[in-house]
Amino acid sequence: MNKETRIKNIAEIIKRDKEHGRQDIPWKDKLEPMAVYLIPLEYLVYNKYNGRILSRTKSLEMQGYEIDAASKEGKNLIEKLLMDSNPGRNKQTLDSINKMGQEKVGIITRDGIVIDGNRRTMLLNKSGKYNYFKTVVLDVTLEENPLEIEKLETTYQMGEDEKLGYKAIEKYLKSKLLHEREISIDKIADWMGEDSSKIKEYLSVMGVMDEYLEYLGCTGIYTQLDEREDQFISLTRWLETFYGENSSKGFDGYKDSDVDDLKIISFDYIRAIYEGKEFRNIGYGLKNNHFFGDKKIWESFKDFHFKKMDTIKHLEIKIDFKSDNLESHLRDRDVKYKESTKNKEGESFLEENIRIHKQQLQNIKSANEPSKLVSTASDALNAINQKNPSFLNNDVSDGLEVISEKVINMIAVNSPDKILSHVNKMLKSISLDKDNSLKKHMLIKIQDIEKTISLIRKNIE
Repeated sequence: MNKETRIKNIAEIIKRDKEHGRQDIPWKDKLEPMAVYLIPLEYLVYNKYNGRILSRTKSLEMQGYEIDAASKEGKNLIEKLLMDSNPGRNKQTLDSINKMGQEKVGIITRDGIVIDGNRRTMLLNKSGKYNYFKTVVLDVTLEENPLEIEKLETTYQMGEDEKLGYKAIEKYLKSKLLHEREISIDKIADWMGEDSSKIKEYLSVMGVMDEYLEYLGCTGIYTQLDEREDQFISLTRWLETFYGENSSKGFDGYKDSDVDDLKIISFDYIRAIYEGKEFRNIGYGLKNNHFFGDKKIWESFKDFHFKKMDTIKHLEIKIDFKSDNLESHLRDRDVKYKESTKNKEGESFLEENIRIHKQQLQNIKSANEPSKLVSTASDALNAINQKNPSFLNNDVSDGLEVISEKVINMIAVNSPDKILSHVNKMLKSISLDKDNSLKKHMLIKIQDIEKTISLIRKNIE
């Protein structure tokens, strides 16, 4: 059914049928009591930019899809997107509709575009028990007064009651699209029932989200932002805090280039949907509470991350923008990315990096509690599986040697006699049965030890 036919048929119903009550509608800055009619479902067209599915339709259009909401294919697609937007809540509402019918009045334009009630229309169609939509009919088309309809639509879609049923991303995207149409922040705030400061936050977070999508190579594919809202909110605040090189919460002397690194690293964690509380270790809070607050820890954390990321880049699957289901394709690609970060034991190097440097941060905080740190170090050494083949690697033996030297130096400060006891124990523990080829080298080292002992004896006597 084309637009002209819809306008004609709806006009005939308004002229012919009795009103089914009246509903106050906020129209042109005042409440207008408007008549309610029963409009056949077949006369209605879904709004493809409905706030519930805005991220989905925009993502599809970015792929090159042309969504004709008036066509059968477009109708079926939008119904699927609406149903998938919140399956649990939709099932509950469908059960209610099947029992009691449509309870809340909708709003449509005179050519049948659904301004408020897209989900209800979909569920009425799905129910199959009803042929009509109980609705107010605005005396305009979408093209005749787009700004006023946008205001009305936003007010209803983003009201406090309705927002609960929306995906988190939709409010950010809605704010962005309204602002791009040169609608002021104050107006957007009024329409969405928020403070202007909240809209500014939405726009800032959306800006970081857009950078993230560009970083992934899928600009405008907003489905990639699902389940990541908290991490984006945190990262946006960090960037606002650290850029400018003058925050006392960052390590001394940091540069904006360091903040760029923080952003990229955070993007990699966000992609893996890394748990929000652990994610905050990167840059949240006061200087001594996060990695970016300590230069040594930050450099170590950053180097570990980029070195590990270099080892998995070749495993990345190229994005297939012609995929029949790009959302599913990209989700599967992200799952594979996260799997590629895991070792044989199933630990991701993302987790490992957080764990290692979180402990380093805690060690700094415990600097004045030596007994606590000694206990922690002892527990870490006791946890080493010496039967693991990697225990024989040179980096392990070199690391243990460094640790041993540090321990001896610390003991020497207050207890030089304990060093002799320790050395004596070490000498007694040497096994000569394992490798006879070392004996010649050992004899040379024994001679050096004897010389050192002789010098110590002379100094003591």
